[in-house]
Amino acid sequence: MKEIAAGLSAPFPISSKICFNVLLCIADLSSLQQQMIISITDSQMLLPFASANISGIITDRRGKHKVLAHRAVRALICRAETERGLNRKHIIEGLKGSLQRMQLEYVDVVFANRPDSNTPMEEIVRAMTHVINQGMSMYWGTSRWSAMEIMEAYSVARQFNLIPPVCEQAEYHFFQRDKVETQLPELYHKIGVGVVSWSPLACGIITGKYENGVPESSRASMKPYQWLREKIMSEDGRKQQAKLKELAHIAEKLGCTLPQLAIAWCLRNEGVSSVLLGSSSPSQLTENLGAIQVIPKMTAGIASEVDHILENCPHSKKDYHH
Repeated sequence: MKEIAAGLSAPFPISSKICFNVLLCIADLSSLQQQMIISITDSQMLLPFASANISGIITDRRGKHKVLAHRAVRALICRAETERGLNRKHIIEGLKGSLQRMQLEYVDVVFANRPDSNTPMEEIVRAMTHVINQGMSMYWGTSRWSAMEIMEAYSVARQFNLIPPVCEQAEYHFFQRDKVETQLPELYHKIGVGVVSWSPLACGIITGKYENGVPESSRASMKPYQWLREKIMSEDGRKQQAKLKELAHIAEKLGCTLPQLAIAWCLRNEGVSSVLLGSSSPSQLTENLGAIQVIPKMTAGIASEVDHILENCPHSKKDYHH
């Protein structure tokens, strides 16, 4: 079953009240959407401003809705050597800290975010196996790993009778296709590693709001996102906006919005188990969830029309049908 994982996303710190309202909307809407799960992430990159509200929603509504809580262990940003990367100490202590903050006994998935060349693969896999055996997590996955690195983890797990990763978090959208469509399918077919894709709207580029430039209130107008502004205003960025205008006609034909088409397009890939959505408002969340109704309309013909417009369909050595 295809799933949409909805969570909170904001390019800047927001108040606990706004955070609570968006997450409450997520919880309420999930009761109406059978193919939706609530995604609660605890990452070192996230500020703790919403911890109490998040745990409150989980506590009050876990019995009514599907909740996916996951911990992202990062290979960057810490002080001491054992407080960063994917070494055993950091993985175990980091996950314990996450469970305390979210007031949970366990998370569904713990992700190893970015590979760590300074830690032996065996140590990483043994640490992940340990937290699963200790009941702190049900599964573990990778994020931004190459197919070769994922295969190495799988081989180490099989060699030492450990637990292999079950999924890879990968960026996937209209303008970022190569990894998910050419590198990961073989892992999906050979060892069953699924894809949890993120950024289906390419940091807002695919919403259409940058069609006439960068609005003052948009993410790309903020200083930390200068790289996004430059990307949008570049020659390639303007070409992308032109293609989005054409794709909007397909969306209109299907009776949906451009973001809904983009999300449904991601989910049509057989190797994609779930698409992560980041929403900064209840209205944005409601619109994006409409993609669920578009999935049945994503026929081979529609996919071919999209490919014709994008002109970036990667060619795999093997023919894996979507």
